[in-house]
Amino acid sequence: MTEADKLAQRRWMVLVGIRLAGVAGALLGLILVARAHDFAPKILGVAIILSALVMIGLVPRSLAHRWRTPE
Repeated sequence: MTEADKLAQRRWMVLVGIRLAGVAGALLGLILVARAHDFAPKILGVAIILSALVMIGLVPRSLAHRWRTPE
C-alpha cells in the first residue's frame, strides 16, 4: 500500500466518522424531542436534529472538495 493509498483511506475514514457522528447527533435530538415534556427542550432537540443534518450533508462534501486532487 502506497502512502497515497494510506492517505486516501484515512480521509475516507474521517468522512465516514463525520457522517456517523451526525447520525448520532440526529438520534440524540430525536430522543430529546420524543421524551421532552416542555416546549424548550423540544426546540433544542429540533435544533440539534437540524444541525446534525447540515453536518451530515455539508461537512463531508466540503472536506472532499478541499481534499480533491488537482487536475
